[in-house]
Parts: sequence; structure tokens; C-alpha cells
Amino acid sequence: MMSIFDHIGELRRRIIFILVFLVAGMILGLLLADPVYNYMVNQEPVKGMKLNAFSLWDGIGLYMKFALVIALIFALPAGAYQLWAFVKPALGRKEQRAALKFVPFVLIMFLIGLAFSYYVVFPMAFNFTTDVAKHLNLVETYGVIQYFTFLFNILIPISLLFELPIVIMFLTKLRILNPKRLRKMRKLAYFVLIIIGVVVTPPDFISDSLVAAPLILLYEISVLLSSMVYKKQLQADEAWEEEYGN
Repeated sequence: MMSIFDHIGELRRRIIFILVFLVAGMILGLLLADPVYNYMVNQEPVKGMKLNAFSLWDGIGLYMKFALVIALIFALPAGAYQLWAFVKPALGRKEQRAALKFVPFVLIMFLIGLAFSYYVVFPMAFNFTTDVAKHLNLVETYGVIQYFTFLFNILIPISLLFELPIVIMFLTKLRILNPKRLRKMRKLAYFVLIIIGVVVTPPDFISDSLVAAPLILLYEISVLLSSMVYKKQLQADEAWEEEYGN
């Protein structure tokens, strides 16, 4: 039986592992920054646009931004594995195997979120802002840091939100959440997701709906997956009760 200090020591060790993966991911990100940058500046809507540096630090800052985003791609599944390893002693053998299966889906859902936010949400937000600038007869001179900050402020939050089904399934496995509680939280969850959709998109109903609808669908998928996990838990509890309850 581990003491509270043993748990704290184990948690610290897991956090150190995650930080190591994050640093390693940032180093790899620095190596991949050039090809990723070249790909992105040759895609619509920025293709052919002149991006400017307004500071001597802009180039270095841009490398660091790319390194951090690329590092997240590698650090998220590593972090999920370390979390699984931390809670593993509290899980049964079947629960351990089932929870471990979530780890690769952390990466898959993050990549899906990146694709959705980059190819769907970002063009809408960019086109809206440039249309406003043209309407006001403004000269569009974009700084490279400002452009990619705007881009990553959309990509990262939405990509992380795509982890919602995985997080909810994992918490259901740990019996922290259940579908009944999630259904009770539905109105609040819808409100929060709609607010997020409004914040990261242009202020028009169509754009807001195109973002909020998939996020709400993700929540409903999460509830469905939680119900499947919870149902299996109840069946296992009933089987145990029948075998050992008397």
C-alpha cells in the first residue's frame, strides 16, 4: 500500500517524464519548423501574401511557436500514457488494458481537431477579418507573428477540445463521471461549447453554427461512449455480486 508521499513522488516522476517528452518534442519541432512553415504559407488563404517581420525577434519567436505546437502532437499521447501508468495500480487487469487503448486515440483525435480547425474554422475567421479590413479601406500589412498567433489561437483550443470523448471515457473508466451526470450537465456543456464556437469564429450565425455543431456532437458522442463504458461496469458489478455477494 503506497503512502501519500509515495503517490506524490510517483506523480512527480510522471510529470518529469511528460516534461522530457515535451522538450524532446520541441527539439524535433525546431527541426520540422521549416517544412511545416513552407507548407502552410503555400496554402490558402495566405498563399501569395507577403508576411512581414516587425521585430528582430519575430523569426525566433515563429520557430518557437511551431516547435511548441509540434511538441504537443508528441507530448499528448506520452502524457496520456503517463497518466495511465499513474492510475494503473488502482485499476483491475481488464480496466488497465481497456484504459491503455485510449492512448493512441489521444493523438488521432488531436490530429482530427487540427485538420478541422485549420481547413474549416481558420479560413472562415481569416476571410471575415480581411473582409472587414477591405470594407474599412485599410491597407492589409500582416506581421508574421500576428498571423500565426491568430492561427494558433484557433487551432490549439479546438484541437484540445477534440480530446473530449477520450477524457470523458477515461474518467468514466475511473468512475469519476457517468452518463447520468453528463446528461445533467448537458445544458451547461452546450452553453460553454457555443460560447467557444462564438469566440473563435466570425460573429455570424453560419460560422458559429459550423463550429458549435461539431463540438456539441462531440459532447453527445462522449455521452454515448460513457454510457457504453458505464453499462459494462454495471454488468461487471452484477456478475461480481452474483458470484461473491452471497
